[in-house]
Amino acid sequence: MDTGTFTSKDLLDKLFDNGILFETGVDGLYGRSGMFEEVIERFERLVTRLGAVDKPTRIHFPPGMSRATLEKSGYMKSFPQLAGCVHSFMGDERGHAKLLGMMDAGQDWTELQQPTELALTPAACYPLYPTVAARGPVPMDGLLFELSSYCFRHEPSQDPARMQLFRMREFVCIGTADHVHAFRQSWLERGKAMIESLELPCELDLANDPFFGRGGKMLANNQRDQGLKFELLIPVSSQEKPTACLSFNYHQDHFGQTWGLKFADGSLCHSACVGFGLERVALALFRHHGPHVNAWPPAVRAVLWDA
Repeated sequence: MDTGTFTSKDLLDKLFDNGILFETGVDGLYGRSGMFEEVIERFERLVTRLGAVDKPTRIHFPPGMSRATLEKSGYMKSFPQLAGCVHSFMGDERGHAKLLGMMDAGQDWTELQQPTELALTPAACYPLYPTVAARGPVPMDGLLFELSSYCFRHEPSQDPARMQLFRMREFVCIGTADHVHAFRQSWLERGKAMIESLELPCELDLANDPFFGRGGKMLANNQRDQGLKFELLIPVSSQEKPTACLSFNYHQDHFGQTWGLKFADGSLCHSACVGFGLERVALALFRHHGPHVNAWPPAVRAVLWDA
């Protein structure tokens, strides 16, 4: 694929034309080619190698989580526009007949569904905090985890870098403020060096989350003023508006307060995480190095395939 200026839709069409992604009829939901999946697999191995020195505990969470956990986390207060919950038909045979009749008539049959106890996971780390809290006091030297999960955010778009279902790899540090600050600073440096080793243009920038509503603007400003979030940006769908492919977040003691994450002396834990958008990094590689991985720069292939 050429590296000139083109729109998100242009990039999406090129990905379809080259058999890298496949249409499903829903914006932000795509089939992936075997080679696209292999690139992600190779990149995940690179991430794991870089994080192995810290000896994290690895946990793979499913794409669904407890709806009660999502509610308690505060996600619905900040990002109701992105959340998704699982609903299911729970009626009897009469209700089933009504559902089928409504479908045949082209009517909205979803009103016959009821919410289950499941929500779709919005970020890989959300199921972690109650899991850790249930184990009791956190050791004074802190805890470190490596997580992976499929995640969902309801923001349909024809920008291929903004998928509704996507995968995240995260490292999460739970400990003292000094501990988690050092962790985040380490990954700010490691993350940038890793992306540069793949010969991708990138820059670190202060950022904020997409908080909802008028109150969200104040939260976003506070987040930026306190330097709580940084993103590693790579031009994917746009040169002028590069895509956040890695994020580095300091949560302060928010999850400590929410879930009662404490040390043995009763003081609250702080937390920080670094997240890798796996599809976004893969898209960046195809965007800048072309649709045929055998033609990618030798140094890039060495990092992903030969190491």
